[in-house]
Amino acid sequence: MTRAPPLAIVFGALLLLAASLAALTLGLRPIAAGEWLAILRDGRGSEAAEIVLGLRLPRVLLGAMVGSALGLAGAVVQMATRNPLGDPGLLGINAGASLALILGSDLVGLAGPQAATWLAACGAAGAVLAVQALAGARGGADPIRLTLAGVAVTALCIGIGQAIALADPERFDLVRNWRVGALSGAADAVLPSLTAAWLAGTLLALALAPRLDLLALGDDRAASLGVAVRPTRLGSLLAVVLLAGGAVAAAGPIAFIGLAAPHIARRLGGIGAVAHLPLSGLIGAALVVSADTLGRIATPPAEVPVGVVAGLLGAPILILLARRRSAAA
Repeated sequence: MTRAPPLAIVFGALLLLAASLAALTLGLRPIAAGEWLAILRDGRGSEAAEIVLGLRLPRVLLGAMVGSALGLAGAVVQMATRNPLGDPGLLGINAGASLALILGSDLVGLAGPQAATWLAACGAAGAVLAVQALAGARGGADPIRLTLAGVAVTALCIGIGQAIALADPERFDLVRNWRVGALSGAADAVLPSLTAAWLAGTLLALALAPRLDLLALGDDRAASLGVAVRPTRLGSLLAVVLLAGGAVAAAGPIAFIGLAAPHIARRLGGIGAVAHLPLSGLIGAALVVSADTLGRIATPPAEVPVGVVAGLLGAPILILLARRRSAAA
């Protein structure tokens, strides 16, 4: 017996709302209940309003969109590759984005949030195309071949990036903070490009959801049911590039979200792709916003990057999920 999909999605939305309210309220300067009433009544004009609306709200929006993109991308990767340990990083997205950012800043001299966003997104797309080319086979890439190709492309991108960065330490400083995953940059500058990528990737993923359900039955079975396997898998990869590429470009590589969010969503409700994908996005958004809040309040006035907190939180979650899976087996 599984929970009804709408109930699970409502729970995910409430979880994200609670995480967002906590992020807006907590921090080096907490917002009291009376100040919230004044903000809701009068809007801007007070110190508390400027903190909430000018600083924390854009950061919460960025975190929610990044987490949603990573969670949704992770769910698509796991369904398209039939690999329960699938993650956007599996397709070389993180490493490809990082390499493109280093190459752009080192060889071309591009800088700024907008340039970094598009550089990293292009690098992510290039890495995915390389993985698909290496793993390609008639009728679509085998999940094992896709995984091995992703590992190879990731290792190659990391090696080239480290060689360039070590040869020019000054340029390496430009991407050091980005590499650990952080939301402390100029949220207003990266939100427009991230929003465009997020909308396109989300719509494409949701449009492919019914075919992803059938693809999980196996390529031959899906083909016998009328699914065009190769176009569906290629469309899934494009959705992952748009979602995870945009997220990584905006906030850097944030570990475990794309891997953990779909598993948590699956525990909340054993549901098909049409409901599982948006639920994974909601869980991913709640995880990133919560991790960012913990990073801001853990060691004030300093901040722990969201990528570090996500890694510390994600590892125990995945261990718990793995133990429960083993016990169920």
